[in-house]
Amino acid sequence: MAELKCGAESCTYNKDRLCAKGDIMVGGKHAERSDDTCCESFIVKRGNDSYTSSISHPSKIISIDCEAVKCVYNQNYKCVASHVDIRGGQANESRETACATFKEK
Repeated sequence: MAELKCGAESCTYNKDRLCAKGDIMVGGKHAERSDDTCCESFIVKRGNDSYTSSISHPSKIISIDCEAVKCVYNQNYKCVASHVDIRGGQANESRETACATFKEK
C-alpha cells in the first residue's frame, strides 16, 4: 500500500487529489521512463458527474498494482513505493496520465 497523490483532476475517482477507487493499476509493461506509464484505472468525469466510488470515502493510502516491471518499486506486480504521484491534469484518457514516481531499475 502506498500514499497516493493524484494529479489527474479530470478523473472520476479524484476527490481533492485523493483516490476514491480504493486501488489502481499502473500500466506500462515496457516502460523505461515515467511518460511510458499510465493509470489504467483512470476514467474521465462526464458533465457534472460527482466521483463514483467503490469505497465510501477517498483514501490517502491505497493498493497499487503495477505492470511497469522495469520500475525499482515493482515487486511481483505490486508497487512498494511509500509515496506515489500520478500526473494527468486535465487528461481525457488513461494514456494522458503517468506515474511520476516511476524510476527505472
